[in-house]
Order: sequence, then structure tokens, then C-alpha cells
Amino acid sequence: MSESSSANSEEILPQSERLQALSPEEYELLWGQPVFSDSDRDLFFQLNSHEQQFLGQLRTVRTKAHFLLQLGYFRARQRFFPLDLAPVVDDLDHLSNRYLDGAAISTLNISKHTRQQQLEWILEHFGFQSMSPAIRRDLEARALRTVRISGRPLYIMRDLVDFLRRERVVLPGYTTLQDIVRSALTIERQRLSSVLERTISAEEEALLNGVFASTDGLHAVTALKHDPKDFSHKQLNMEVTRGKRLRPLFSLAQRVIKQTKLTPESVRFYASLVDYYTVYKLKRMAESTSRLYILCFIHDRYRRLNDHLLNAHCALIRRYAEEVTEATKESILGQRQEVSGDIDQGVDVLQLFLDPNIDDDLSFGNVRRIAFKKLSPARLARLCEHLSRDGAIDERVLEWQAIDHIMPKVKRNLRPLLRFLNLSGTRSQATLVSALNKMAASFRSGRQVPQGMPLSIIPERQRRHILNSDGSLNRNRYEYLVYRQFRDRLEGGDIFCTESTRYRSLEDDLVDAKVLENKSVLLPELGLVEASSPIKAQLDQLRDTLGSRYEEVNNRIKAGANPYVQVRKGRLVWSRSVDGPDPGEHEPLFDAADRIDIDQLLLQVDRRTRFLSAFEHVMGRYQRGRANKPLLVAGLMAYATNMGLGRMAEISNFTRDQLSTSTANFVRLETLREANDRLADATAKLPIFRYFDIGEIVHSSSDGQKFETAIPTVNSRHSAKYFGLKKGVVGYTMLASHVPLSARIIGANEHESHYVFDVLFNNTSDIQPSMHSTDTHGANQVNFALLHFFGYRFAPRYRDFKHKIETGLYGFDNPRSVEGPLKPVRRVRDDLMITEWPNIEQILLSLAMKSTSQSVIVSKLSTYRRQNRTKQALWEFDRIIQSLYLLDYIDSPILRRNVHRALNRGEAYHRLRRAIAYANGGRFRVRSQNEQEIWNECARLIANAVVHYNAMLLSEMVKIFEKQKDSESLKNLDKISPLAWQHVNFYGRYQFDRALESLNFAQMASQITASGALPWRNQG
Repeated sequence: MSESSSANSEEILPQSERLQALSPEEYELLWGQPVFSDSDRDLFFQLNSHEQQFLGQLRTVRTKAHFLLQLGYFRARQRFFPLDLAPVVDDLDHLSNRYLDGAAISTLNISKHTRQQQLEWILEHFGFQSMSPAIRRDLEARALRTVRISGRPLYIMRDLVDFLRRERVVLPGYTTLQDIVRSALTIERQRLSSVLERTISAEEEALLNGVFASTDGLHAVTALKHDPKDFSHKQLNMEVTRGKRLRPLFSLAQRVIKQTKLTPESVRFYASLVDYYTVYKLKRMAESTSRLYILCFIHDRYRRLNDHLLNAHCALIRRYAEEVTEATKESILGQRQEVSGDIDQGVDVLQLFLDPNIDDDLSFGNVRRIAFKKLSPARLARLCEHLSRDGAIDERVLEWQAIDHIMPKVKRNLRPLLRFLNLSGTRSQATLVSALNKMAASFRSGRQVPQGMPLSIIPERQRRHILNSDGSLNRNRYEYLVYRQFRDRLEGGDIFCTESTRYRSLEDDLVDAKVLENKSVLLPELGLVEASSPIKAQLDQLRDTLGSRYEEVNNRIKAGANPYVQVRKGRLVWSRSVDGPDPGEHEPLFDAADRIDIDQLLLQVDRRTRFLSAFEHVMGRYQRGRANKPLLVAGLMAYATNMGLGRMAEISNFTRDQLSTSTANFVRLETLREANDRLADATAKLPIFRYFDIGEIVHSSSDGQKFETAIPTVNSRHSAKYFGLKKGVVGYTMLASHVPLSARIIGANEHESHYVFDVLFNNTSDIQPSMHSTDTHGANQVNFALLHFFGYRFAPRYRDFKHKIETGLYGFDNPRSVEGPLKPVRRVRDDLMITEWPNIEQILLSLAMKSTSQSVIVSKLSTYRRQNRTKQALWEFDRIIQSLYLLDYIDSPILRRNVHRALNRGEAYHRLRRAIAYANGGRFRVRSQNEQEIWNECARLIANAVVHYNAMLLSEMVKIFEKQKDSESLKNLDKISPLAWQHVNFYGRYQFDRALESLNFAQMASQITASGALPWRNQG
């Protein structure tokens, strides 16, 4: 490891993240001088009496102008700027006419003393302070703590900015924070390198070097990256083989990660760099750096591998159970048909006893022979058994017969998985875990299920089917029973695998006790303001608020003041919550817009936002080969439209090799998400953006959209409702102010509610919602509580709201003491919440510190199958926040309308998303989940570009209406959706080398406003 000590600190991170923690748009938003619209000037240059008093004390016009500019800019950005005359001329005109009697201002030069007095007054006025050596030391210490949570420079930089805002400190220069971040990363790299040198032996170094070995041109690490394509026998065996190779390396990775004290978030980040870099680049790095990346990758890949095997077990058992059910139904139907015919023949047999032509002296043997001619002995015996059970068919017998029939493939597919997995469980599942381990040991030795297996796991009603008549074990049936119980307990959280991510115990996912000791500092630092106060104080406040809301809402209902719900004959009668049709796919205003091809639209938007510069070369920003923008756009469109590179080459002026090289070099998940963030942030800066608020706040929504997978992948699942006999996945997207902010690909069988907090918390754009809505699928037992603690308000729309009110209202008081038609179903257990509060704090810190994927923790918290006191206490708190929301929803038509609007925007996005991905019937034609994520992000990027293009047109219309003082048009602009696309051409043959025209958006907006296309002017 001789190179470790001399490794340059820059090698610990990708070039793009190391040298430029923030995007140009983020930098401009934080450090750039504001550029105001007319309405911005009205807002930020508004003076209160105290400010007017100070202004009156200033003597000259230029000192007043300087003060007014700095005051307005500080109100907008919380920092000061050097002022030159040219960039602020429009602001000066506004200020001169508003406060300075139209005086001409030819200079902004004032003395240093006067400037300092003004700035100090502004700081004191807003309660801010300047950067100091003490604050810098605090920042440096915080950066060193934060780099332990995540090694991403962007994460550290944003954390420092948030800290300065909370402490009301004026932002220092960008280079100051860059230096602090770079220093923290360097110190962390040196610490990690030192630990690696002390921890890894020479033998282990040789083992790690084998990861870079090449066989037939394929490096071992490249082969390890491959996920199974599906759950077929061949694919699962290949995954088990990879697991056997990874197991000794995983043990090493666990030890190194423990010694380095890396957080799970940092492990995931460093692991992702193995995908980010080529093998060539990894081999050229300092050994300590590449080994850190590889060990984190192995740790992440091995856990994911175990997830795959456990997912496969659950999916295969579910498939086998469906096969058994179908086979049992067919057997029952066949038996009934056969018995029906036997009954007819049986009647003839019984008639023999009444036949007068049969002599009484005829021997019984002769009579029996006559009967057997009508009905064979076997059929007659079956008929007798049927009649003895009153015509009932023993379905369990047929079910186990069907299981017997499929056991060869059950053993063939599931035994290799059991042989590999390391399982444990709760104390209540000790017997089942023992049975699993005994079976696994027997299978590893090439033997069958042994006879001495624990019998207590066999349900009493099943014993006659699993135990033979002599008391011995029916091995096949016992094996199937164990597999089925294993699946049930695994999904319920009672059996777990510590070497996986999704199927570890909840306790393994949480931060340790040492972290919890520092909770009083960490909770407010991590933004958990609501959770920072004592739980008793929180509950007291919630008790008062909830009691008041019950009284207010009930009084309005009794007074007949709430048309949404009325009391008739002692019963509640509900009306339609929201009137009005859903928005259609057509936005009439854009009928008057010039038609534009999608490739030209993307390049026009890039000209104004530079979002394509987010696509840096995989080898780093200093690689000579920069992205050819038309070629890059062609690749993005090939993925976004679902046509793929081959088809795009056929209908464009680029070859498949050109497209393939460009996408391989530049299109990755991290570059796509950065590009999407740049577009979202740029849209947020446009004048139209504030018109997209709902109820004067950013109100987001999230929902899933089903997509069929033309090629089976490890995460695609059957869903008869959406895919028929095919398989598919779900694209889960969060939208705020019409802008798609984040997206995930999830399995069609996964609950959408598990990803609500995930997409909100991991939104890296500058658009931060205050309220979030979903449909019924987004609700579970913990989302109200979790979003409340993290500063969001959860506002779902329920399909059956009446049933939700009947079952979902809770209170602190006895239901009988609540007067009115709305009563809680029961009291919440505040004693349980108080007792379990330290454990709830541990959960919240784990989510904030990203100890594991938030969706994994949420899924475990919201399952009914396994209960514990902490989970029950969190559910109780959730019921309080849910009850407050339900009462507000009942009482407020504005809230109901706003929730409806937010969700309708999500539906509009789905229509645009479907229009973009029009090729191949909208099906994904890729072979891995990572490719699905890339194609989905490409489609989101195209949608973001369309939204931004439309928002630029609407922003020019804002300027026109502001200049015309057209308040009616300004008021109606919030009804226009920038998700419209009738003026955008997604189809046809593409010519990407066309010269880019210069578009005059102001002129285009003038044409639209003059065309008569404004819908509010055409009403009536």
C-alpha cells in the first residue's frame, strides 16, 4: 500500500463533485445578485416604518439608493453585494419613483464608513451576524462531522449553508465554504487511508487484487456488477455463485467499515463510485482509494445479492401457491364432474334392491357383479366416501396432492437459496429457524430432509397430511411447509438476514446508542425541529389543538355551516368533496404557440439553463472529449422515448456507435439527476413560478405510473390488473408546482406509501414543498407522523373518505365526552408514546442520518405482521396528526380543493410522461433495474425541459400583464398548466445537426396574448 500515503486528496471523489459542489444555478441562487421582476420589486423593496425612519436619516440620494438596494437584496438573499450601476438600473428606476421623488442616480459610490454603518444597521435589523473566526471554527467542526455521514461534497456544502441560515449568519464567500469542504474531505481521506493500512493484511490485499483480475476480457468486478435478470433457475444459480465468491470479501468489508466508522450513507456513496468509474480508472488510483471503493461496493453488492435471493424465495413461493390453488380448483371441478356421473350410476345400483325381476334367491355375489357392471368398485367406493361427507370434497387433500406434483421444481429452485443464506429470527421463531438451519445443513451435505425435524411447527390441522400413518415425516410436504412459513415470517419481520438490506431486523437499521446520546444536538441540526421539544410538551399542545378542532368542526356541522357534511335523521350525510372536472390533456393557450421539434426545444432550453453541462465525461471533467450536445440530446431522447439507440440511429443522422459511445461516456444516473435538478432550479427562478403555488405554498404530490417490461428483470412483477399475463414496474414520481422533482422505479407489488418520505427527503432541488398529497395508496400507519416531524404536512385524498372518518378519528379524551356528530373511535395512548419516545427519536435520527434506505425503514414500520411497543407508539402519534388533518379536510373546502389540484397535476404529468415514452407501446426494453432508472430519468428530463420551455413563455406573459396592469390575466395564469405539449413534436425523423435558431420568447408571448387564445377572455 505504498501509494496510499502519497495519494492526492482529490482522488477520493469524482472530479465533478470535488471541484464544484454546487451547480451554477445553485451558486447563483445563493451567491448571485438577485434579478427582480416588477412584482419582486414590490415585495422586496417594501419598507416598514422602522426602515422608513432610517431612510429619512440619510442625507444624499446616492446613500439612500445604496441603502434601499442593499436592504432589498439582503431581504431576498441574506447577504450583501458590491453594487455597480449598470446591473441595477431597473431596480434604481423603481426605487427612485417609489421613494426618491424620481431623482436621477448617476453613481452608487459612498464612503466605506457610511457603507459599513448601513450594513451593520441591516444586520441588526434582521438579527443576523457576520462571519467570524469562532463561526468558521464551528463550520470546520461541523464539516468534519458531516463528512462522516456522507462523503458527497454537495451534501456537506448544503448542510453548512443550512447551518448558517439557522444561526442567522451572513453567507461567506463561496470559496470560503469550498475550502472548508475540501479540508474536511482531505482529513477524512487521510483518516480512511490510515485505517485501511492498519486493517488489511497482505493476504487480504491479494484477495482484493483478484477483483481486478481479467478472464476472457471481462474483469471480475464487472461480472460482479451484474444483477440477475429474473428468478429463473439459471439466473439464481449464477447469483449464488457470485455470492460464494463475495462472501470472504464481505467479511473483510464489514471489518474495515466497522474500523473506519463509515456511515451507511457514506458506504453507499463510495460503493456507487465503482459504477461511476471504469476499471481502468480504478486501477490507476491510489490503492487505499480504490480499495475503499471496492470494499464498499462489495458490502453493498453482497447485501443486495441476499435481497435478490430472499425476494426470489418470496416470489417463487407466491407463484407456487398460485399454481397449487389453480390445480386444486381444477381437481375439485374434475371430482365434482366425475361424482355427478357416479351419482347417476349409483341410483341404478340402488334400484337393484327394488327391482322385482331379481329373484330373492339370487346370491349376493351375483348381485354385486351386476352392480359392478354399472359402477366399477373404485368409483363406487369414491361415491360412498363422497356421500359419507355429505357431498363435501376434502380440498386440503387435493391441495397437498398438487404440492406433491410441483415439489421437484420447488426443491430444484429453493434448495440452493437455503443452502447459501444465513438466517436468524426472533425468540418466538427459534423452532422454525432451527428447522431451516437443519435443512440447509442437510442439503449442503447432499442429503434429504432428515426425519428428526421439529414437529411443533406443523399446525394441528395439517398433521394428517404431513405425517404418514406410521408417524414418520412426509419429507416433501414438510419441506414445502417450512418454505411457506419462512416466507410468511420473513415478510412479517420475524425472520431476518443480517447480511441483507431489506430483510435485516429493524433494530439493525437504526443508529446505535452512542449516536443517540447526542440526540439533543443532532435533532435540531438535522432539521427535526418538531421532535426537538419534550414529548410531554408536544402532546400537551396537540391535546389542546385537537380538542379545539373537534369542538369547532362539530359546531359548524351542527349549525349547518358546512355543506360538505350534514346531519340528517341523526346520521352524517356526505356530499361530493370537490366539484369540477379534472383538467384535460389540452391547454388551449398553447394552440397559439409556434410548433417546435423536441430536439430544438431541448437545445433552446439548454441555451438558457446550461443543463446539458451536467453531463460530464465518466473519466472526469478534464477529459478532452466534451459532450457533443446534439449527439447527447439524441441519446437522451432514444432512452426517454423507449425506442432505444438502434431505432434512434435508423431515424436520425447519427450512427448506433456514435450514440452508444456518447451515452456510455455521459449518461448516468448521477448526471441525469443533476441535469434534472438544474432544470427544476432554473424553472423555480422564473417569474411565473410563484403563480404555480397552491394556497400560497409549494404543494407537492406523488403517485405511481405502471409500465410494462418487454424484457423480464429482477424487479418486474406480475399484475393482472395492469399487465395481464405480462410483468411490469412502477415509476413513482414527486411533482411540485408542475415540476417533476424526483423519481424512483419500484416493483409493481411494492406499496407506494413506503416511498413517500423517501422522495420528499431526498429531493435535492431548490424547490422544497411544505405540503404533500397522495391518493389512498400513499397512506400508511406512519407517514403522517414522519412527515410532521420533518416539517412537511401530509395531505392524502382517500378513496372512501366516509369509511376513513368512521375508523380514523382519534382523540385524547373519552369519545363519550366529545359533543357532536364527529367522535373519536377511541383515546390515543399518550402513556405509551411518552414511554417509547426515546426509541422513536432513534428511528427519526436513523431516517435523517440515512442509516439505511428510508423506504426500507418505513416499510418495516408500517407492516401489521410484526408488532412491538415502539411501532405501536409511533402509530399512536400518527393517529393524532391524521385526526387533525381529517378534521381540517372536513371543515375546509379550500384544503379539499388544493389537495385535488395537487393530485390533478400529477395526473397531467403522467399523461406527458406517457406521450414522451411513446415507442414500443410505452414498454421498457432494458435488462436491468439500473437501465430502467436511466430511461425513466431521461423521460423526466424531457418533461422538465418541456415544463421549463412553457414556463419561459408564461413568464414573458407575466411581464406583459404586469406592464399592462392586467390583474385579471395575472390572476388566471395559475390555471395554465406548463405540462401541455400539443405544440411540441415528439415524432418523426430527427435531424440533430440543424443550426439552432434564435427564439424571441417576448415576441412569442406577445403573439399568444394578441391571438385571442387566452381562455379567460373567451368565457361567456
